[in-house]
Amino acid sequence: VPSQRQNDRFFLIFFFFYYSLPPLVCCSGFDCAGREEPQDLREIVFVLQSQSNSYHERQAERQRADLLKQAHGLTEKPPVVLLLHSVSDNEGDWSILPLLPYLSYSFGKNSSWIVFLEEETNVRMPKLVQVLAKFDKNKEWFLGKPLHDEESTIIHHYAFAENPSVFKYPDFSAAWALSIPLVVRLANKVRDEPLKSDFTIDLKHEVALYIWDNGNGPHLTAVPELCTELDDSPQSLSRCATSLSEPPLCGEPVNKEDIFVAVKTCRKFHSERVPVIKKTWEKDALFLEYYSDHADPSIPTIDIGVPNTERGHCGKTFAILQRFLNSSVPKTKWLIVVDDDTLISIPRLQILLSCYNPSEPVCLGERYGYGLSQGGYSYITGGGGMVFSREAVVRLLDSGCKCYSNDAPDDMVLGMCLNALGLPVTHSPLFHQARPEDYARDFLAHQVPISFHKHWNIDPVAVFNKWLRDDLVAKSSDGLDKSAKTEL
Repeated sequence: VPSQRQNDRFFLIFFFFYYSLPPLVCCSGFDCAGREEPQDLREIVFVLQSQSNSYHERQAERQRADLLKQAHGLTEKPPVVLLLHSVSDNEGDWSILPLLPYLSYSFGKNSSWIVFLEEETNVRMPKLVQVLAKFDKNKEWFLGKPLHDEESTIIHHYAFAENPSVFKYPDFSAAWALSIPLVVRLANKVRDEPLKSDFTIDLKHEVALYIWDNGNGPHLTAVPELCTELDDSPQSLSRCATSLSEPPLCGEPVNKEDIFVAVKTCRKFHSERVPVIKKTWEKDALFLEYYSDHADPSIPTIDIGVPNTERGHCGKTFAILQRFLNSSVPKTKWLIVVDDDTLISIPRLQILLSCYNPSEPVCLGERYGYGLSQGGYSYITGGGGMVFSREAVVRLLDSGCKCYSNDAPDDMVLGMCLNALGLPVTHSPLFHQARPEDYARDFLAHQVPISFHKHWNIDPVAVFNKWLRDDLVAKSSDGLDKSAKTEL
């Protein structure tokens, strides 16, 4: 029988080893039976990059409902899910940086991550929680799927011209995330130092530049689980925390009879640019007119009554808007205004427009911004194509909006007018102000684009055939057969 001294020695040794070992029951994320513990999802704030348009609002509400449903299956502590278009009345919120002080003030004390999603981004909540847990939430992190430029490009102001691939910026479609310490520091910077850039052109690149801060801030950290594969693909199912939905089919494509296309041109480009349109996409438009400073019956072009200008073309565009509303052209629901060096897929546009209500004032295209941090405005950049519902054109002209000169920038003047009227600009990433070469290869890889712009240093017919041509175009009035719809 052991003595009392032996018993005391045994227990001293036992307690020494017991308290020297790491806790066996505190393995992060699991309870004693090895089951995954509910996560405190309140530490994650989801920001859906939504837009003020009835179609996009419905998409965002569905996405929010899905996130909250997933969260309910994991924990009784749901995350915050914000719809960007309804956070405040500030027009510039979509450019993210002016929103940072609000995010810091509202969530800086009780949250760990701000996760930004586009409306087509699907989230697998358990997987995303696991991914974020790999990173120390008390440090500054900028997470995403990295993109890089193959060559220096005008849309990025030729940044990193010597080696464009060195700078990485996030593909917003895959989701991207900021840790709260980084949000707080950036918010203080936004408050203390005026944002330097007047123009917002490619938001994802400009946000990354601001965070990088000439090397003083964090680089983008690549997260392989943030993906742009389709939701049901094998790669997505096996490894991805985020994925992409199939592009929506909102109904039958808009009929060609409902679309009027206005092409802005001038005499010096009649023989250079107009033939490209005739070789590529003109045949897909039922109603199309070329507006010029010279009437050429061989094309034909219509002298719109405005002298040609080297830039801006505001007078010409407003003359087109006025003509669209008079009896000189067929009465259609939609007006498309393009440059003579715009390449566009009319069948794909027909599909996209099926998602929008033409009785609403819809202004659709690639959205840029001017002075958004100082109460500026958004506008549709003209080269990628500007799409207006008839109601939008009526409201614009009824407002008395007009050009301050014929060579004023037409797209920016229209943006100022829309802002004054309180009408939103609706963004689609499928319209492009520049050439395919000016965009990251991985960014275009998951798109079926609608337009590109500029013929500089390219073969525009070859570009159209590669990027915009649909070989499954039917001869029906809607322009596409079932196979072509599935492709988009």
